[in-house]
Amino acid sequence: MKPHDHETCAERIERTLGKLGADDHELLIEGAMLAAAHRLNAHLHRLGMTAVEQDLMHTYLLTINEYRRLSVADGESMKALAAIEDLRPAFVRGDHPGGAEAAQQALQLLASLRGRTQTSRT
Repeated sequence: MKPHDHETCAERIERTLGKLGADDHELLIEGAMLAAAHRLNAHLHRLGMTAVEQDLMHTYLLTINEYRRLSVADGESMKALAAIEDLRPAFVRGDHPGGAEAAQQALQLLASLRGRTQTSRT
């Protein structure tokens, strides 16, 4: 997918997230992860770190060497996506207390990733 298409998808997902409430923590976390992945993919494509036909799906599916290689380009954004992904087992697939707070954390991580990756937009 081309960077512009990733950005369009991320923006659409983020608009939808704005319509959800705190009780929708599962969807907020999942949506934050999807939007963050799109934004990071666009960023990595623009930097030339990944080809447009080579999209990152989840950080935990990468080999250690590939994670390290991409982290050289933007380690903070890689960590932000990984942190959002790490919220999913407990609060999306599980029913741990504190889902609304976890959703807010996911949205903050998305916002920080957005801030770092939008500056490279061409």
